[in-house]
Amino acid sequence: MSSTPLRSAATPPVIVFDLDGTLVSSMDDLVVTLNVVLEAAGHEAIAPESVRTMVGHGAKVLLQRGLEANGVAWTEDSLAPLYAHFLTYYEAHIADHTRPFSGVVDCLARLRDRGFRLAVCTNKVERLTLPLLAALDLTWHFDAVVGGDTFERPKPDARPVLGAIERAGGMVTGSVMVGDSVTDIDAARAAGIPVVAVDFGYTPVPVRDLGPDRVISHFDDLEAALDELSV
Repeated sequence: MSSTPLRSAATPPVIVFDLDGTLVSSMDDLVVTLNVVLEAAGHEAIAPESVRTMVGHGAKVLLQRGLEANGVAWTEDSLAPLYAHFLTYYEAHIADHTRPFSGVVDCLARLRDRGFRLAVCTNKVERLTLPLLAALDLTWHFDAVVGGDTFERPKPDARPVLGAIERAGGMVTGSVMVGDSVTDIDAARAAGIPVVAVDFGYTPVPVRDLGPDRVISHFDDLEAALDELSV
């Protein structure tokens, strides 16, 4: 545990976390839901290892990529019923297999004890983000939750990250993004804050190759990474 002293309660920085592939291991539930929807529409299921390269931009993009992997052209009209099916099924099975990654819960508690504000900034829509956090008893750790539809544009736009910091009641200076993909890294860069990447998330490119400020392999290492960034 870090020996860094507790922070002042006055306008603290915010640690902004991505959700899927960063805080929680949700791949199994995403794979099942995607394939239930695709097969119900007469398409082929997608192998789990392929789905890992498709996530990070929300359910609608995941569906688009699933259709494209089947060689199926899509339009917004043809996608709409599949997207509705995805939301309904996933909502009903949102935490069948999804769990926080090892060390997450203890790390969040330690960061709060040190005086940080905490926020979630994900491209998962609020309709799915809020129930998932509640199902895993994570909601109470966070001062703000921003989904992919909270603002006009999702990550990698800077607005969701800056909005999460603002809603958490913190300041941009000293705040840090924690994520697992190029989407998170680009969003942090756009927002003008450092980014710590986890190397166990969902990205087709090794996260070290994407140029984050620090890389960690376990949440037990996050505080040391933050300390190195002088946060």
